[in-house]
Amino acid sequence: MPTLSTLDTSHLLALAAALGWASGFRLYAVVFLVGLSGTLGWITLPTGLSVLQHPAMLMASGAMLLVEFFADKIPGLDSLWDLVHSVIRIPAGALLAAGALGADSATMTAVAALLGGTLAATSQAAKTTTRAAINTSPEPFSNVLASLIEDGLVVGAVWLASTHPVVFGVLLAIMVVLMWVVVRLLFKFLCAVFRRVAVFFASGKTVETPRELN
Repeated sequence: MPTLSTLDTSHLLALAAALGWASGFRLYAVVFLVGLSGTLGWITLPTGLSVLQHPAMLMASGAMLLVEFFADKIPGLDSLWDLVHSVIRIPAGALLAAGALGADSATMTAVAALLGGTLAATSQAAKTTTRAAINTSPEPFSNVLASLIEDGLVVGAVWLASTHPVVFGVLLAIMVVLMWVVVRLLFKFLCAVFRRVAVFFASGKTVETPRELN
């Protein structure tokens, strides 16, 4: 993998987008993977991301990565985990993208943060709605499969952005469009499920009419 010191603006822009987008799926995996890559010399991290390779950060992100790896594969718990982390992943994605791209310019920092936050929100929304739809089925295998796919997407996104930024950019644009389509469809599906559940419980109630007084 080439180092960031030899990469042009397109590589850095792709990396910033990858960090923001992947954070919506697996924030701790992104932090640990990028930090470990910097420590091992696979990537020369820019100044804004150098904190990720600090030993304390690696230990903390690695521990949270293990917790998330298993929690994300348990039906019900995965949706609760996503709900709790919905307020963490989006700002974290913005910060990571800003650290990758905006070290020398306040304007680029703001642009990168906006890019990273938007992409993190997109992937977070797609992940949350997909998992909620999957959890309408009692079998656990769909959760495990979906979680493993997300694990692979994180690794693939960081690698592809660092080595083939143009290819990554094209694929990312396609993925973002598909994600919004999926979110729209699954949101309608979940609304229909909730309505059926509400009707089911409502139909089980008996309505007593007051007796007429003579």
